Amino acid sequence: MSAASSGPFFTKVEVGPGMVAAGAALIGICYGFARFSYGLFAPELQAEFDLTGAVSGVIGAGSYVGYCVAIVWSLVVTPRWGPRRVAGLAGLVATAGLVVVAVAPTAWLLAAGLLVAGSSTGIASPPLAAAVARWVRKPSQDRAQTLVNAGTGMGVLVSGPIAFALTDYWRWAWGTYAVGAAAVTWWIWVTMPGGRALADGSSERSADEPSSCRRRASGESALPLLLASFFMGLASVAVWTLGRELIVTEGDANALLAGLMWTLMGAAGIAGALSGPLVQRIGVTGSWSVLMIALAAATAGLALAPRSIAMIVIGAAVFGGAYIALTGVALLWATRIYPERTAYGVGASFLMIAVGQALGAPLAGIGGDRFGYSVVFYLCASVATAGALIPIMRSITPSTAPSE
Repeated sequence: MSAASSGPFFTKVEVGPGMVAAGAALIGICYGFARFSYGLFAPELQAEFDLTGAVSGVIGAGSYVGYCVAIVWSLVVTPRWGPRRVAGLAGLVATAGLVVVAVAPTAWLLAAGLLVAGSSTGIASPPLAAAVARWVRKPSQDRAQTLVNAGTGMGVLVSGPIAFALTDYWRWAWGTYAVGAAAVTWWIWVTMPGGRALADGSSERSADEPSSCRRRASGESALPLLLASFFMGLASVAVWTLGRELIVTEGDANALLAGLMWTLMGAAGIAGALSGPLVQRIGVTGSWSVLMIALAAATAGLALAPRSIAMIVIGAAVFGGAYIALTGVALLWATRIYPERTAYGVGASFLMIAVGQALGAPLAGIGGDRFGYSVVFYLCASVATAGALIPIMRSITPSTAPSE
């Protein structure tokens, strides 16, 4: 890193790819380990703690509820504390939650550990978005944002083989996740510049940029983004919460195939980094609709043929790639609506994704118990299809001029 210019609060610096890589790793451990691994171990945890599907869904929802609370808090403190401190705290919270899960003697402590671990994802997203907007050159920001966001895929990719190797020793698996989280926390601390962000959590703009860029872009309404994010979160809960249970209970899959499914979801999710070029080619609206249809097809396909190895492989790959790419599109959509309030825009979008997941997870568990997992998957596929139509609202929702 080399000093470049002075901003109103701290010395502006140029950063290399190290910060982007560390940010992707932090997203990976927060999402791939601390948040989504519960679904990977759901059968073992249900057997260990004698949980019903409904109770398992409620416990799984705890991580999403923790996310909702944490992201609001993170949006408030990131401009005051600075991205480095808040991102470092996200890593510490993830580590602590993973440790609690690994040693939990009761279902109550399991739920508490998952809530703490899941909270780390909400803490992490705003400071990383603000850091990229602040310290990465403008032409590279879209690519950097989507690369960091694709860290979820890397986290899921790594968690799968660990789970397979330690299927019968799930506490050791979560302990391994905790060690990885601690290492990434140190990495983010040594690579991210210190100092505070601007008062609104935005990136520094040059004086010759159009004044319209200093406000919400062209007065564009945020409502379609928020609704689309909610529908995406609601549609994704079937696979994230019940995906492994579906192919194990209704498809008689063994541990190897179940682990392969999770690994493929993560590997394909890394391709979510391509959401930036996709948006540049067909725009936010087109990208969102195409990817939501892909998410719907993958979810329905898994329910249609849970015994088919080919369908499991294709469905897992399509779902993983579509999900991570959708979060990347939501991120870029938010930065366009709030070009000078990056952390706020991204935080609001990701909050609505988590709200959808928090509401959907317990309903998915209850629905799975009463009607079967396939029914839940078909319903979520229908929600995804409806969500593909939401961007049309951009052209029919009246724009509201933002206040000065």
